[in-house]
Amino acid sequence: MNFFGIMDEMFKDFEEYQDIQKGKGIRGKLITIIDPNAQKLAAVVESIHLASLLHDDVIDEADTRRGVKSINAKYGDFTAVMLGDILYSRAFYELIEFGSEIAKTVSNAVYLLSQGELEDVKLSNSINLDKDKYMQMIYKKTASLIEASCSAAAISAGLDRDKFALYGKNIGIAFQIIDDLLDITQDEKTLGKPNMHDFYEGKTTLPYIYLFEVLNEEDKEKLMKLYRKKLDKSEKEWIRNKMDEFGIIQKCYNEAKELVKSAKNAIKEFNIPALEIIADKVVDREF
Repeated sequence: MNFFGIMDEMFKDFEEYQDIQKGKGIRGKLITIIDPNAQKLAAVVESIHLASLLHDDVIDEADTRRGVKSINAKYGDFTAVMLGDILYSRAFYELIEFGSEIAKTVSNAVYLLSQGELEDVKLSNSINLDKDKYMQMIYKKTASLIEASCSAAAISAGLDRDKFALYGKNIGIAFQIIDDLLDITQDEKTLGKPNMHDFYEGKTTLPYIYLFEVLNEEDKEKLMKLYRKKLDKSEKEWIRNKMDEFGIIQKCYNEAKELVKSAKNAIKEFNIPALEIIADKVVDREF
């Protein structure tokens, strides 16, 4: 049974679980590529990831998840939070059987993930123009669990955990940078939500931080006024045109590519083509 099947078995008593949009299971896939015998570990980590998404949607007051009605929108915030708690609790119960080293690796990532969630909320209270703060937040919120997935799988398989952890950390950060870009470059149909929604929600992502750095004073003031505003078509076009003018999208894309290159180099000696393919797919998404 693969890790999705194990998850379905773990949570079969909860009908609301069936309505969770599970996605591609990237963390589980990474684990089972590194250690094909670690299907249950993959199920545990994916359960933790799903729990974090349930809580994230409540925090963001999200109506949809991957283009489908979110659990909080369908069943209410209380059910979404409690279902997330159920997934977390069962995952930690199962995690114990993998030994202290793996358990500590994964549980520390959940600690970091929770910190990242809180930092994300705090950074959204006002426009954030500090790149270091943003990169620290996305490392914790997005990359830490991917890093831990690869590290835990390497421990399970008897491989170098540090090299696989670096691979996971770098592709996790690169993944979030590309998501930042897609929010700006893609249309609502492709995203499953309004584009440029991050800025409306108060999330000053990397492209906006870089853009602010190069604008003149008048345009900086204009960008500040658009923060947390429901943007009309002309305002979205102004932001996109300015990003094109200063090569902001390409700059962020190149940064993500360098992270992926470093990730692939970290595990090059192990010759695992499937991991290189996943790394490339992180950045090779449609713009």
